[in-house]
Amino acid sequence: MPEPTPPADELHRRLLDWFAVHRRSLPWRDDPAPWRVMVSEFMLQQTPVSRVLPVFEAWLERWPTPADLAAEPSGEAVRAWGRLGYPRRALRLHAAAVEITERHGGRVPGTYEELLSLPGVGDYTAAAIASFAHAQRAVVLDTNVRRVLARVVQGVQYPSPSVTRTERDLAASLLPDDAPTAARWAISTMELGALVCTARSPRCDACPVADLCAWRAAGYPEHDGPARRGQAWDGTDRQCRGRLMAVLRDASDPVAKADLDAAWPDAVQRERCLDSLLDDGLLDLTDDGRFTLPA
Repeated sequence: MPEPTPPADELHRRLLDWFAVHRRSLPWRDDPAPWRVMVSEFMLQQTPVSRVLPVFEAWLERWPTPADLAAEPSGEAVRAWGRLGYPRRALRLHAAAVEITERHGGRVPGTYEELLSLPGVGDYTAAAIASFAHAQRAVVLDTNVRRVLARVVQGVQYPSPSVTRTERDLAASLLPDDAPTAARWAISTMELGALVCTARSPRCDACPVADLCAWRAAGYPEHDGPARRGQAWDGTDRQCRGRLMAVLRDASDPVAKADLDAAWPDAVQRERCLDSLLDDGLLDLTDDGRFTLPA
């Protein structure tokens, strides 16, 4: 027989009270203007807050509105992305800024459906912007939220690799009815997962809902699903692509092929990664055979 769900009202009260005391001061949270929230959500995908902060500040100083970004070549967005990783996010954010400028009067749209139609915006990002920037009632399911709900309510160590219908229905059932309260609940749950209910070393002694946690009550059963693998880095195509992109970001003029050859020793892997960067639109090839960031 499944564990009873902790009372939603009590979960809401405790987490919202905890968040009021323990929330981090973050620039996109202290000033949650829609464009600022949108930029932060793109940057925070698979990248920790500590690495995002300096790039975020520089980005908003240079491009305080979507129209400011849309007016520049997409290659400048890639250059400014620096070493955040997954630079296709920069291209998608630039494409979204163009669409916001052309179709939404330069204002980040306010509904989940409109947000979802933008380039590079999926379910989580649309829900997060609707919730955090517009205080709407939306099901926000990032890694941290999913882990908290899996442990506290479902009694398992980790959620499934991808969001299930059961998980989404559970999250929706726990949303407070009042939209602003639902938005605070979403960010409170996310913050608990980031600071306390962490993946590897949860701090149950500091958790405001520890006595309501189904996973704790069950004796902390080990994850019995597919093995969770850490992301490799050394020698991977991701590292190779990063090295090649670094050469282009640091160059003010088109780069000769020989300069890229010097950035990575494995010729076969280097050529494969160079081709993939061209296919992804992250590099352009000039008429004389040199390489540049996209125009």
